[in-house]
Amino acid sequence: MTVVRLGRIAGVVAVPLVAIGLYLGLFWAPEDAMMGQVQRIMYVHFPSWIAVGLAYLVGFVCSVVYLVRRNPKFDYMAQAGVEVGVLFNATGLVTGSIWGRPTWGVWWTWDPRLTTTAIMLVIFVGYLLVRAFLDDPDARARVGALVAIMGFVTVPIVYFSVRWWRTLHQIQSSPNTVDHNMVVALRVMMVAFAAGACYLMSRRYEVARLEALVEGLEYAPDTGAGGGGKAHG
Repeated sequence: MTVVRLGRIAGVVAVPLVAIGLYLGLFWAPEDAMMGQVQRIMYVHFPSWIAVGLAYLVGFVCSVVYLVRRNPKFDYMAQAGVEVGVLFNATGLVTGSIWGRPTWGVWWTWDPRLTTTAIMLVIFVGYLLVRAFLDDPDARARVGALVAIMGFVTVPIVYFSVRWWRTLHQIQSSPNTVDHNMVVALRVMMVAFAAGACYLMSRRYEVARLEALVEGLEYAPDTGAGGGGKAHG
């Protein structure tokens, strides 16, 4: 099954799950005892980071495979992963700021979790800028892959930052400490955002293949992760 076909399936799954998840999060799950209604932004904020982790992981793995196999399809997929990751990375930061204003009293603070997350976003935006400024397709793919691999180092740093340093941001919650209805709503939204990220990556992958065709790059018909072509001037 091709990347594009899998992406379409993920898109079909994501749409109803987002609708169901929003209903569960906004109306079915109870109000938080301490934060009140503002806590409901969690049902978008946290799933955004699930999508970020998934997308950046795809970018990292495909970058490594590209450097080993030099198959342009893996470069296309790496680019798709990073672009979708940047989208959800920005979404996570914006929703976090909206949540932080009534909770912490400020829109932004140089908290370790927020700082490392912002650095992660800057690095992956740098990946996109590098690709935009390099004209040679092979150099663009190789340098981009190196930036994506180095940038992925920030992902575990962001995750463990709340445990390594003193931070305003709470540590990861356990399902055992959260109301069951909240957990259900959150998990539905996590799956929905992951599926949505897969759909967006598949669409960006297809666009990257078409861009390569315009640039005059050879590639085999999309038959999955195998097969491939090679760039030529």
